[in-house]
Amino acid sequence: MAPNVELEAWRVSGISRTYPSYRRVFPVSEESWLEGKHNDDEAEGLWRIKDKLYDLSDFAQRHPGGAFWIERTKGTDITEPFESHHIEEHAARMLSKFEVRKASKPRNYNFTLKENGFYMVLKKRVREKLRSLEHRTTRKTDVLHSGILVSVFLLSWAATVLDSLVLRAFAGLALCWLANSSHNYFHQRDNWRMYCFNLLLMNFSCWRISHALSHHVYPNSLHDLEMSSFEPFLCWVPSRHYASKRHRVISVLISPVVFALLSLGQITQRLIYSVVKCNVMYWHDLLGLVLPAFLYLSTNAGLGSVIVNWAIIVCMASFIFGFIGLTAAHHDPRIYHDGDAPRTDRDWGLFQLDTIIDRGDIKWSDLLVLTHFGEHALHHMFPTLDHGVLKHLYPELQQTLSEFKSELREINHWGHIKGQNQQLLRTRANPIPPGSKKFK
Repeated sequence: MAPNVELEAWRVSGISRTYPSYRRVFPVSEESWLEGKHNDDEAEGLWRIKDKLYDLSDFAQRHPGGAFWIERTKGTDITEPFESHHIEEHAARMLSKFEVRKASKPRNYNFTLKENGFYMVLKKRVREKLRSLEHRTTRKTDVLHSGILVSVFLLSWAATVLDSLVLRAFAGLALCWLANSSHNYFHQRDNWRMYCFNLLLMNFSCWRISHALSHHVYPNSLHDLEMSSFEPFLCWVPSRHYASKRHRVISVLISPVVFALLSLGQITQRLIYSVVKCNVMYWHDLLGLVLPAFLYLSTNAGLGSVIVNWAIIVCMASFIFGFIGLTAAHHDPRIYHDGDAPRTDRDWGLFQLDTIIDRGDIKWSDLLVLTHFGEHALHHMFPTLDHGVLKHLYPELQQTLSEFKSELREINHWGHIKGQNQQLLRTRANPIPPGSKKFK
């Protein structure tokens, strides 16, 4: 692949030395994102962590979290995922066994993870807290997830038998909540609950790349595949070079349609890619057909009626999924997006806080936190922890925030809905770095 040389001054990312290669290809995909990282990350065909290269090939099948995480990241820089996915120190102690050599070139990303920096200090406190914390909350999350799973089938069955639009809406809500709560599990080691995500016709393996490895590590930047994948329909990068004012007004108007077609659009794109270029489908994509098969076998409805009923439920679920997900924490003119002035301290944990305003209106409910991407800042920094555990870590977070003179910003959902639309319309970069003044 040709060197990453830029001709246009505006094609720059505030978190890296180079403009991400994957954005030169349309449409963007998980495969193009990984291929771009192979070109940009200076990992020399191995696994890069900070300034050293490791060969993890023989360890992949023995990896406690599953082989996927290692096999799919070969040839890339995994510094931040490694630190955020391994809170205990066992993995760090093992690294020397797999070390090959020092990298020949500096890192592409300008994040820091200093031992006395915000993130590593917080991580040490979280590690100590977890050792004394009973993980009963994890079992409660499992119960909530199981209940939602059962409700998807019961409500879908009732909606088909009674031919009720209201029940279809509730079934769509339940299916959305199932996908949202399954998101809690695909960040973790391989488990059966992560497969439930596929009932919405999206695939957890793809989302482990676009969401866990891309969005979680590089939120709101040009390296964020999850954000980039909505372009040209929705664009949150504050520059006229990426979308004109007229384009952005149209984006606000069509966003409900984009939400409703999100899941169907993703599986359609993957099917076309598999036919035209190379196969990117998994056996567990077939799980998306379990719900219509169940409806057909358990009711007297005809095949056509079942398909129509199921399609309506999926589109409703997709709309709610997109609406909740894109108004959860990340898009507001007061939140950092690539192009805005970055803070001087490039600590990765502080960067996460700069790209998030948490939802303060759902913290009272474990169910709403699980189904509405709650405790968002802590989840971004410690993604493998169960959502039910995160609420216990606020004393450690607040202590660390106080020491580093930073803050956790919060607003309610209505504030996020307004902010997301305002961000879609924003064309000017914010010249004031995050942390320069207190949030109001």
